[in-house]
Amino acid sequence: MKYDIVTQEPRPPAAGDRAILVGVQLKGKPSPWTLEDSLEELRQLALTAGLEVAGVTSQKIARPDPATWIGSGKAQELKEILAAQDATYVLFDDELSPGQTRKLEKILGDGVRIIDRPRLILDIFSQHASSREGQLQVELAQYQYLLPRLTGLHAGLAQQVGGAGAGPVGLRGPGETQLELDRRQARRRIAVLRRELEEVRTQRRQQRKQRERAGVPVVAIVGYTNAGKSSLLNALTGARVLVQDKLFATLDPTTRRLTLPGGREALLTDTVGFIRKLPHDLVAAFRATLEGVEEASLIVHVVDSSHPHASELVSTVDSVLTSLNVGSTPRLIAWNKIDLLADRLLPAVPTQSPVDSIAISAKTGENLDALLAGIEKMLGETLVSLRVVIPYDRYDLVGLLYEQATVEEREDAAQGIRLLVSVPEALAERLAEFTDREIDK
Repeated sequence: MKYDIVTQEPRPPAAGDRAILVGVQLKGKPSPWTLEDSLEELRQLALTAGLEVAGVTSQKIARPDPATWIGSGKAQELKEILAAQDATYVLFDDELSPGQTRKLEKILGDGVRIIDRPRLILDIFSQHASSREGQLQVELAQYQYLLPRLTGLHAGLAQQVGGAGAGPVGLRGPGETQLELDRRQARRRIAVLRRELEEVRTQRRQQRKQRERAGVPVVAIVGYTNAGKSSLLNALTGARVLVQDKLFATLDPTTRRLTLPGGREALLTDTVGFIRKLPHDLVAAFRATLEGVEEASLIVHVVDSSHPHASELVSTVDSVLTSLNVGSTPRLIAWNKIDLLADRLLPAVPTQSPVDSIAISAKTGENLDALLAGIEKMLGETLVSLRVVIPYDRYDLVGLLYEQATVEEREDAAQGIRLLVSVPEALAERLAEFTDREIDK
């Protein structure tokens, strides 16, 4: 059983919990995303978290109010909207400071739950984390979020069951079995979680080395949340990964074997979707989930081509990939959901994005053969051509080459099986003792 650090009395989740969305647009800060766009994404987050959106309110201001973010007058107006709509949640599209949250609680009254964007995303993460790694990452991110908010909360600490699916939105927390959780205990728990995550990462590094020795290339699927990454993984590999029309339906990385047209195999890894306004601490906490991107030989960037801001979504993902130091990894854009484009016209590709792109539909299967051919071509550009002579008593290596490489020529000679192969660099090192002579491609 887990417990959360909260300021409200706990209660079981209720069907039809109603929420009011609150957005702020700062004057003088131009953005390709309008306030309406941002609030629509917040609405999708709310629906993913299991809330019913009862209303939306917003305003344009020169600067955020340091006490309430939205100003005392708007806060009073929000209180009236909550009463009129019989809503108990207020979802802010920005991150609130602890002081702003406490001030708003006093104005809006007891029973109203104030959830900012980071806390809402954390709640969604807690619902979807199923692996040990994912659960550790969620708990670490929750503690990092709560740590600066512990001051002044001891008087309102309440016992709350945590974990995925337990407790109302925004209150599913990492928890401890002690109600009086102070900063020291939180820091101690953070240290424990980091050690456990490092153990998980060590295991992943060992698995990665085994794959490298086998010469199996890794292809990472990335993209903005709800772009159709899991649908593509299922379509290409026959996997049965959960597919939902919700944000962050995938949190834990899923890897499946992918057979390319020439018979070569690769590992296809699905990753957590990216999103705007995701605080840096949350990105850092989920870095282990994105390790599949860091070890990839090729990145397939899936984009929802039907999204009104598809080009901006590409830029958002590009910036995250750059922060992960994988900007130089070969990349292929898969413009997904072309079945939803009436005019079949693709969005303009941002200049920092890769030139190679393919329009597909993971739902209908359109152009998936072309995508596989594109993946095979780009992986082939990283191969080394070798002539090798494999002794007949090492037929296991011949099988490995047919599985993980491209066999271009074969001759059964007296001294062994002579092959002309294109292999990944890691596998080429393993074949060094059998090399007849390396040739230029």
